[in-house]
Amino acid sequence: MKVILLQDVKSLGKKGELVNASDGYARNFLLPKKLAKEANAQALNEYKNAENSKNFKIETQKAQANAQKKVLEGEIFKMTAKAGQGGRLFGSVTAKDISSEIKKQHNIVVDKRKIVLDQDIKAFGTYNAEVKLYTGISANIKIQVSEEK
Repeated sequence: MKVILLQDVKSLGKKGELVNASDGYARNFLLPKKLAKEANAQALNEYKNAENSKNFKIETQKAQANAQKKVLEGEIFKMTAKAGQGGRLFGSVTAKDISSEIKKQHNIVVDKRKIVLDQDIKAFGTYNAEVKLYTGISANIKIQVSEEK
C-alpha cells in the first residue's frame, strides 16, 4: 500500500515521502497513529504540488545565489580599523564586520557564519575570504584593511 508519511518513521522514511508499506503495517500501525495517510488521488495531487513548490523554491534560491556570486566574486572590500603599536589592530576585523560591509556596499545580506576567513585579521593588509551563498555556491572576496585616520 502506498502511503505518504506525516512524520519520520524509523526504517521506512522521512516526513513527506511517498513510500510503499505492507498493507497490515499501514492499516494497523501507520494510519491509526497518524504517522501516514493513504496515497489516494487527492493526497497524491497534494504531494506533487508540494514537491513542485519545493523544487521551485530551491531553483529560485540557486538563481539568487548565482546572481549574488556574480556581484561579489573578486570584489575588494576596503575597511578601516584603529591601529595599535607596531601596525597591529586593536582587536580584529571579524566576519560580522565583513558581513555589515557587504550589506552596506551591495545590499546583500550574508550571515556572518557563512563567511570563511583564511586567517584571523589582526594586522593591516589584504586578506582572502570565502562567502558561502548556497550549497556548492560560494564567492571569493578580498578584504583590504587600512589604518583609520
